[in-house]
Amino acid sequence: MKTKQHSTTGILISLLLLFLPFASGGQKTAAPKSVFEHLTKTEGAKMTLELDLTTLLENRKKDQYLPATLTTDDGKVYKVEVKPRGKFRRKIADIPPLKIKFKKKDLTSQGFDTLNEIKLVLPAYNNSLGEELVVKEYIAYRMFEHLTSASVRARLVRLTLRDMHVEQSRKMLAILLEDEEETAARMKGELVEQYGTSPDSLIMNQAALVSVFQYMIGNTDWDIAMQRNVRLIKSPESGKILVVPYDFDFSGLVSAPYSSPASDTGLKTVRDRFMMANGISPDHLKRAIKIVRSAKEDFYSLCRTKHLSRSASQAAIDYLETFFLQVEGREDVPMMFRMPETD
Repeated sequence: MKTKQHSTTGILISLLLLFLPFASGGQKTAAPKSVFEHLTKTEGAKMTLELDLTTLLENRKKDQYLPATLTTDDGKVYKVEVKPRGKFRRKIADIPPLKIKFKKKDLTSQGFDTLNEIKLVLPAYNNSLGEELVVKEYIAYRMFEHLTSASVRARLVRLTLRDMHVEQSRKMLAILLEDEEETAARMKGELVEQYGTSPDSLIMNQAALVSVFQYMIGNTDWDIAMQRNVRLIKSPESGKILVVPYDFDFSGLVSAPYSSPASDTGLKTVRDRFMMANGISPDHLKRAIKIVRSAKEDFYSLCRTKHLSRSASQAAIDYLETFFLQVEGREDVPMMFRMPETD
């Protein structure tokens, strides 16, 4: 019996050794990380962006790159280019949002992916309110990312912005945002840039989740058909379109002083809510509400960040609580909610 067992074991080992080279040869090597992933390994990573900020601000309306240097806390230096981006904040912010562009050859030489663009969201005001608004918008990004990986990745950083023109520096909290090409690559899909996208072409579970999430945070500054503040990504398998939202500064959760609700909603303030769900079935919306409700405590934990004052954190939680109280124990889908007026 022992001889037979040894013989069988020997055959199995021989077969394993025979096919092992083919098995290992068929394994796929891990895809290289992007520079976005490298820079945002930890929340609140420190970095310095040095540029001729004075010239950039004088030409904020122009779509023109300027040379800059990005230095990380470990002393790593990247030669990059930056330019103003965005629409509304580009006009009104002390420093407009920026796009950072890396050299692809530099990225490949360091073992990174060739995805070479990152977006940077800066405080609209040079004071504590500006940073508070940035942090609250960051929380909105992280909440949606908690619900689904089909989201724009956002990471908070501690940024020193150095103006070479006048030899001045400013320190601030800022958001590094994943560029749309990287979002699409991560979803293994294709960016779609077209107006008039019909509801029947959407991945409906995701569209419903976006609608309910936007309702919860009190945001009406988005539109699928007009491709306003959403990224549309086509799935190569189904041909359906994934809706990925971004830009939440006009939401009631953030409550930026410059924000206002969409005019066609009839709302008076961004703190009120309006369900934007044309073409999305009530059943899909109900399922989305259940998903969002299940994440309530996680959302509250995100609001209790060390980067917000205790009062600002509690105010954000109180605002979200009005949504959860509204949807608790009801079968119908809410269409509108007006916040109680305060003295």
